[in-house]
Amino acid sequence: MRKITFPDLSVTIQIFREGQTYVAHNPELNVSSCGDTLDQAKSNLKDALVGFLKSAQKLGTLEGILEEAGYVRNDKRWVEPQLVLTGRLSLVS
Repeated sequence: MRKITFPDLSVTIQIFREGQTYVAHNPELNVSSCGDTLDQAKSNLKDALVGFLKSAQKLGTLEGILEEAGYVRNDKRWVEPQLVLTGRLSLVS
């Protein structure tokens, strides 16, 4: 069986709590996972992202997914989208 490889990527993660569970989310690729601790949620998100990327590579859709997520190919490396702002916005005036 041929080994599936994918680019070395840097991704954004956001972690929040739902009750006693930590939820980790990557907004560029819209992948989430969870865990009982911060470290477990991050580790589970990494596993979910690797699985997602391997599946996309196998299907031949990885390049299109990365481009749609804002990644730019620079020679042989994919450069992540620039994070401009993260914060909270009140919807009440």
